[in-house]
Amino acid sequence: MENIPKSPLVSHLGLTEISLDARRQYVDALSVFTAWEAAVQQCLEVRGGMYWKRQAGVEYLIRTSPQNTQKSLGVKSDTTVAIYQKFVDTKASRELRRDELAQALIKHQRLNRALFVGRAPQILVDILQGLARANLAEYFTVVGTHALYAYEAAAGVQIASAEALATQDVDLLWDTRKRVHFVTQMTRLNASMLGVLQKVDPTFELRSDQRYTAVNSKGFEVDIIRREAGDNDPHPLRLTDDENDFSAVQAKRAGALLSAPLFSAMIVSPSGYMARMRTISPLSFIQFKRWMAVQATRDQMKTGRDILQAELVAQLVEVYLPHLVNPQT
Repeated sequence: MENIPKSPLVSHLGLTEISLDARRQYVDALSVFTAWEAAVQQCLEVRGGMYWKRQAGVEYLIRTSPQNTQKSLGVKSDTTVAIYQKFVDTKASRELRRDELAQALIKHQRLNRALFVGRAPQILVDILQGLARANLAEYFTVVGTHALYAYEAAAGVQIASAEALATQDVDLLWDTRKRVHFVTQMTRLNASMLGVLQKVDPTFELRSDQRYTAVNSKGFEVDIIRREAGDNDPHPLRLTDDENDFSAVQAKRAGALLSAPLFSAMIVSPSGYMARMRTISPLSFIQFKRWMAVQATRDQMKTGRDILQAELVAQLVEVYLPHLVNPQT
């Protein structure tokens, strides 16, 4: 992507740096958060269990999966006893580390709140946490206005313009290229995508006129969008077999967003809770918003915000994240 030129509007736009104490706290919290994420993934590798089963006078080592399927690892011997002991010890140590890091996160959540580290909407943080708990985060990319919270968190600033951040919906771009793996995971969960959202907030319901939108009792909406359908890409496409589940809507140029470099950052709510946001790179965001602003079909009420957001992120990259423009420097 081309370098982002300095905008003539930069002097009229606002980015406010968070305090040094808040910056230090964000870095400390991020360190614990990433360690906890790694510990959670390590625990997933030892899901299920092992036990000894006696059959016809012979003991067998049985491996169980989270779905309660069973597999024999062989008769009891020095080898299978060693396998059993290693599994039990590894599972216990990994779960202990995960739980201790989870306790450390509680402390950092309180410090985040006390030092005013973040301001991402709590419902956004809750949704991202819910996707992570369900092991679904890799299938969705946050696009649109809410991506600004990831950019400002990574830069240690806050965007001053309320207009730039004003929105009551989040767009989740579903990666249809991973649809088979997604369906497999949903089958493991025995849940619909709407059901996953309702674990975050039970008041989420699908809109009858827009099956790609769920809205909660406070009016916050979750839209699930997808790239435009190709030759072998079915449409309409419901996320699961549940007839009451989301049907993702096609979005113009969403394929380009799927191919854009990913950007990941820990975002923090005003109450201090943390979640990882997967979104597109700030440079891709700028390019997309500038493209959106000149589309003849774009709502004229939104084009001004498109331009404003593009210019704000251009300023943020230029001043605070210049390595994204010139990664070799």
